[in-house]
Amino acid sequence: MSSTEHTVDVRQFVRNLLSFQYREVTMAVASLSVIAGSIVFFPGAGNLSRGVRSDISLQLLGLFVGVAIFAGAVKGALGFGYALITTPIFASVIDPTFAVVVLAIPPWMLNVFQIGETDTGLAFVREEWPLLALAAVGTVVGVAFLAEYRTGPIVPFAIGVIILGYVGFQVVQNFVTVEEAHHPVALGVAGVLEGFLLAVANLGPLLPAYFHTFERDAERYVGGLSMVLSLIFTIRIVQMALFTDLLTTYRLWLGSVIAVVTIVGLLLGTYLRRMEIDERKFNWFVVALLFIIALNIFRNTVPALFF
Repeated sequence: MSSTEHTVDVRQFVRNLLSFQYREVTMAVASLSVIAGSIVFFPGAGNLSRGVRSDISLQLLGLFVGVAIFAGAVKGALGFGYALITTPIFASVIDPTFAVVVLAIPPWMLNVFQIGETDTGLAFVREEWPLLALAAVGTVVGVAFLAEYRTGPIVPFAIGVIILGYVGFQVVQNFVTVEEAHHPVALGVAGVLEGFLLAVANLGPLLPAYFHTFERDAERYVGGLSMVLSLIFTIRIVQMALFTDLLTTYRLWLGSVIAVVTIVGLLLGTYLRRMEIDERKFNWFVVALLFIIALNIFRNTVPALFF
């Protein structure tokens, strides 16, 4: 599991961008969209903390920035993990629904960027269109559910249990891989639940875990996840903006600002992924990250549910 492209040729990137090459244009659109959003939707100096707790200190804001950069690096390196890392931490300080809505913007940028960066395109859509369609259905249902109900800690807790079970399974089985054994029903269920859980709680470990069992090529793993997740987050953002009152202009601005900060981590993680990493180390990175995420979810949900 390696890539020979360890460096970035800036001049070649610009030439390809100016000639409207798919890869470079997609990456530029992802980055420039959130930069534009952070400028266009700026609420004014007097409204910077609107909707966020007024007692948040500069140190805590600095922690948020650090978490966003770290999570972006993880996403760039492994193809998933941004929402799983940031959501439990942000939701422990600010309103959970507020956090779920705001944190829809950075993952959209990350996934669209990685679609271009891995050069994933219509070939994947043709192969996996049922997965994309079912993920879209799950997302629409999940956003409608979020607009009407508050789930509390029970959904994140259940997700933590699923993550922990998957980690235990992979470690006990010594990172089992089932080559070319995608089951349409299982993949469809994973897609529906991924869309629903990301919409409701911004936590979606099922599809990364499923892909990790069946797909160990790093570029296809990252590109495939990014294609599905970008569709989910696009539907979420459009549906929240047009059909609910969840995505206000302030939340759109704040999400864009966080996304801009996240670009730093994304570029770092992308560089790390393009270095030579053998398959076993990649496997350990994935399950170790999932294990830490599960513990963090339990830290935030177990006291609320059982004490």
